[in-house]
Amino acid sequence: MDIASLIPSFGNAAFTVVAFVVALSVIVTVHEYGHYIVGRWTGIRAEVFSLGFGPVLVSRVDRRGTRWQIAALPLGGYVRFLGDSDGASGKDAAAIAGMEADERRHTMHGAPLWARVLTVAAGPVFNFVLSIAVFAMLAVVSGVAIEPPTVGKLQPLPAAQSALREGDTILALDGRATPDYTAFYDAVAALPVDGETAYLVRRDGVEQEVAGPYPFPPVVSAIQPKSAAMEVGLKEGDVITAIDGQPIRAFRQLQDVVTASEGAPIALTVWRDGETLSFSLTPKRMDMPDPEGGFETRWLIGMTGGLAFEPATRMAGPLEAVSYGADQLGFIVTSSLSGLYHMIAGKISSCNLSGPLGIAESSGAAASQGLESFVWFIAMLSTAVGLLNLFPIPVLDGGHLVFYAYEAVVGRPPSDKALRVLMAAGFALLIGLMVFALTNDIFCP
Repeated sequence: MDIASLIPSFGNAAFTVVAFVVALSVIVTVHEYGHYIVGRWTGIRAEVFSLGFGPVLVSRVDRRGTRWQIAALPLGGYVRFLGDSDGASGKDAAAIAGMEADERRHTMHGAPLWARVLTVAAGPVFNFVLSIAVFAMLAVVSGVAIEPPTVGKLQPLPAAQSALREGDTILALDGRATPDYTAFYDAVAALPVDGETAYLVRRDGVEQEVAGPYPFPPVVSAIQPKSAAMEVGLKEGDVITAIDGQPIRAFRQLQDVVTASEGAPIALTVWRDGETLSFSLTPKRMDMPDPEGGFETRWLIGMTGGLAFEPATRMAGPLEAVSYGADQLGFIVTSSLSGLYHMIAGKISSCNLSGPLGIAESSGAAASQGLESFVWFIAMLSTAVGLLNLFPIPVLDGGHLVFYAYEAVVGRPPSDKALRVLMAAGFALLIGLMVFALTNDIFCP
C-alpha cells in the first residue's frame, strides 16, 4: 500500500500532522503534569518538564528550579525528577550516592514508597480525569434530550414538507405510546418502513395526529474516520434516497443492504442540498463490540444515522454530566480491554490495533468534522493513553507500579541490575509493539 494513500481525502498531510500533534500534545501535557504536580505535592523535585523529545526549541526555569521546555519532536514528553538518569525515571546511582539524606528524600528513588506510587499513578489518572471532564463538558454543551420526546430543529429531507413542527411533544407513534426515548425507540422498531408514520403530538397544549417521515430516515448524522463513506466523500446531512437504484425510506434499510453485501460494492443515490449525487463504495469488514462484551464481525460503510428531527434538549446538571463522562470512560476502557483480549486469543483481526499513522489519520478525520468531533477524539485518545500506561510493562507507569508492589511485599526494591535488564526488555517490547502497529497502518485494509 502506498503510504500517501493513508492521508485522508478531505485534506493534505500538513492538516493531518497538525491535528495529530495538537491532540497528542494536549494528552501528553496533561499526563506529564499529573506526574509533576503530584510529585511536587509529595516532596519529589522535578528538574525538567519536557513536551517533546530531542533538541530543545524553547525553555525557561521557574522559581522552583524546574526547567520547562518544548523540544523538536512532538511525539511524547517526560518529567525528569531529581536523581533520575533519564526521562523514564532510570536511577542515577552515582548522583544519588553523593547526596545528603535530606536531598535524597526529594528524589524519586529516595522518596517514601507511598509518594512514588502516587506520583507514578497520577499520569494515567490525570488522563482519565481529562476524559471525564471533556465528556461531561460535551454533555453540558450538547444538552440532554427532553422527555417525552420533543421536536427540536427538523432535518431537511427531499420528501414533502413534514407536518411535524418544532416544539411538538411526541406522545405516540402509530398508536404506540412514547413517554420516553426507550419507548420511542421500541415503537420505531415496530413501525413498517412503507407509507407515512402517524404521530400523536401535543402542540400548543392540544393533542392532534399528524403525518410525518419515518423517525429514522436514511440521513447521515456522522461519518466515521478511515471509513468507506469518508473515502468517497459522503458528508453529514446527506440523505440516501436509493441503493442500487431501489428507493429507501429508513436508515435500517441501508443497514440491511450493507450487512448482506458481504463486501460487494454498492451504489448510493444521495440528496444533498437539493442536488442528486451518485456514489459507489465498498463496505469494510470490521470487528465491533457486542452488548455481551464480545465482538462480532460486520460489514460497515462508516456512517451513523439520525432522527428526522434534532431532539429538544435541556442543560445537563453537574452530577448528571460527570456521571455521563464516567460512563463513557468505562465503556472505552472495557471495550479496549475486551478488544485486546480477543486479538490475543485470535478471535478478531490484529488489524484492529492502530499505530501512529492510523491515529494521525483519525486525528485529522475527527478535526475535519468540526471542533466537537475533534475534542471528543482527544477525550477518547486520552483514555487510551492512560490505559496503555497502566499496562505492566517496564518503562511504562504500570511497570513501575509493579516494581513498587514487589517492594511493598518483599520489603526492598528490585536490584539495580534487575531493573536495568527489565527496563531494557520493556523498551524492546514497546518498540516491537510500535513496529507491529505501524505495519498494520501500512498493510491492513
